[in-house]
Amino acid sequence: MFATPAFAQAAGAPATGGPQDMLMQFLPLIGLVVLFYFLMIRPQQRRAKQHQAMLAALKRGDTVVLSSGVLGKIVRVEDKEVGVEIATGVTVKVRKGMIAEVTTRGEPAPANDSKS
Repeated sequence: MFATPAFAQAAGAPATGGPQDMLMQFLPLIGLVVLFYFLMIRPQQRRAKQHQAMLAALKRGDTVVLSSGVLGKIVRVEDKEVGVEIATGVTVKVRKGMIAEVTTRGEPAPANDSKS
């Protein structure tokens, strides 16, 4: 009816392998980290680089969409801010990082090289 102590001890503990068994246990976790990098982190880094390049290429006359959804035309470009005309005669100062996209590229501003 009850197992004898000798019978219960006969099974023994499983033999522990070496580093190969530990590697096989962590292999799925390592695979998930690599998959997460290629599906989440790398595309986000690429989008951030594209956004930085877009902000660096801003110039007067570009039509932009702000992150709030407001449409406007750039009238002044500074280091960290731009002046955006959202209506006739209404210009707001906006941080460059708040520009979501450039919808229409403007013409380059004429050179101001008056030699008088």
